[in-house]
Amino acid sequence: MLKLIGAVSVAFLTIFAGAAAARPFTDAGGRTVEVPDKVSRVLTAGPPASVMIYVLAPEKLTGWVREPTAQEKEFLLPAVRDLPTFGRLTGQGGTANMEAVLAARPDIIIDVGTVNDTYVSLADKVQAQTGIPYVLIDGAFAKTPESLRKVGELLGVSARAGELAAYAETTLKTLDDGIAGVPAGGRPKVYYGRGPEGLETGLSGSINLEILEAAGATNVAAAAGKGGLTNVSLEQVLGWNPQVILAASPKFAQTVRSDPLWANVAAVKAGQVYPAPALPFGWFDSPPGVNRLIGVRWLEALLYPKVFDVDLKADVHRFFKLYYQVDPTDAQLDTLLKGATPRS
Repeated sequence: MLKLIGAVSVAFLTIFAGAAAARPFTDAGGRTVEVPDKVSRVLTAGPPASVMIYVLAPEKLTGWVREPTAQEKEFLLPAVRDLPTFGRLTGQGGTANMEAVLAARPDIIIDVGTVNDTYVSLADKVQAQTGIPYVLIDGAFAKTPESLRKVGELLGVSARAGELAAYAETTLKTLDDGIAGVPAGGRPKVYYGRGPEGLETGLSGSINLEILEAAGATNVAAAAGKGGLTNVSLEQVLGWNPQVILAASPKFAQTVRSDPLWANVAAVKAGQVYPAPALPFGWFDSPPGVNRLIGVRWLEALLYPKVFDVDLKADVHRFFKLYYQVDPTDAQLDTLLKGATPRS
């Protein structure tokens, strides 16, 4: 990705000369970044940042990291559905076309997610080579309210951010209060499978399993160690014998339900195999952003039906109106939840 930056014509870099008055902003990496007093155009470095800017100030979003699918667009505001796609600056194999990025004339670049030396270094390099202020925001799930407020202040939408942060705080407190009274024996053992074969999962501490751990459930793959994503074997999963299986891919969920190799797993015997809802953004994992807040309500209904009083359709409707600013119909709500809830 950085070699693309080096190839950018100096002419592009002069676009940002003579920018408006700036103010200092301390980001999650401890960097003091001079940002414009008024931010009108935001480029997002990765998918979690795209969701953050969309829910806070969709009118400031310059484009998408990945073009939304037709199904995803159905649950997004019409004004943003067909914005340009720029690719990603972060992650493995950055795909951003830097000439297109600079031509979009963003006031600022925002990245939401893991903050470590690697991301700090990347932010410094991109900022130095483009002249665009680059801000890092902590994407840890527990810090969602704080991050919403921080970005809201940066973008000049503090009132909107406060409303969303209050919802996030209530959601997290309700979850914590509810599971506090659940004994260890009442917390289910869960396997989360990614991909069509379902044999990629997250180890203990993986950001991809963050809300499962927040929900107090046992990630069976934690037995394989601590870290990020990893590939596992079918034999390992069978040995872990999870009580609940969550599938990133509907194809994997269908395979688990019908393949004789899975038949003796506790989750299959109990009918506890569910695809994770994923529209317009993943509810459980991808991307690991503020979109996961509605996944908390889904997990409460799925894992602790006797503990939490969840009207899932009503909760989803409320979240979509508040965060995504769309008003889903009953039919659309049924589509969102298809196969992802216990059969009554």
